[in-house]
Amino acid sequence: MSGCLVCQTMIPIDITWANFLLPPVKRYLCQQCEERLELIGDVICEKCGRKMETRDFCSDCVTWNNHPDYKSVLKQNRAVFPYTPFMQELVAQWKFRGDYQIIEVFRPYILNEFQRYYRKMKATIVPIPLTEERLFERAFNQAEAIAKVLELPIETVLTRKAKSSEKQSKKTKKERIHSENPFILSKSLNSPVILVDDIYTTGMTIHHAAKLLADDGCSQIHSFTLIR
Repeated sequence: MSGCLVCQTMIPIDITWANFLLPPVKRYLCQQCEERLELIGDVICEKCGRKMETRDFCSDCVTWNNHPDYKSVLKQNRAVFPYTPFMQELVAQWKFRGDYQIIEVFRPYILNEFQRYYRKMKATIVPIPLTEERLFERAFNQAEAIAKVLELPIETVLTRKAKSSEKQSKKTKKERIHSENPFILSKSLNSPVILVDDIYTTGMTIHHAAKLLADDGCSQIHSFTLIR
């Protein structure tokens, strides 16, 4: 038996004829916690993948589509989970308390949803970086952890300027949109790119990275995030 990574409830191992001769698949969440995981589903914003009541463009994407500098830099974002209270709790444990093993909870969902949207696309995976200070605080980069799950070529061509270490969550929407691009591009990429990050909030981080790549000649830029 093992304990649920969220509530610590012991998870019994079901012995069946199917797994009698092979090790059973390890479970990281109890049934009750697993049932609280919610996928975004099919009714989403056509651009950023946000959960919607009708398939359309969300208000954030209307803003981006009307912005002369950013309207065409990102083709689309697709995500796995909406930011529910349970997901907020789970991400806090993973992102701010350094529990790397939580990635195993997300792994099958990441793989399924990525294949759903990008299985036919030959692209280079580019994880969104952290500053050195933020990486030291968190012990690992969550975007890189997601990227490694995909088992595709990864290029760490972006670095983040140290002065941009202020948390995006503390900025207003207007401040995020008009903030200086925090990234530096170290290498040109001639292939399509899929940017990978943990959370898409207003889209500022993804659009900053996409613009840098687009300005350098990258022709097709998508993104994939764990949460929208």
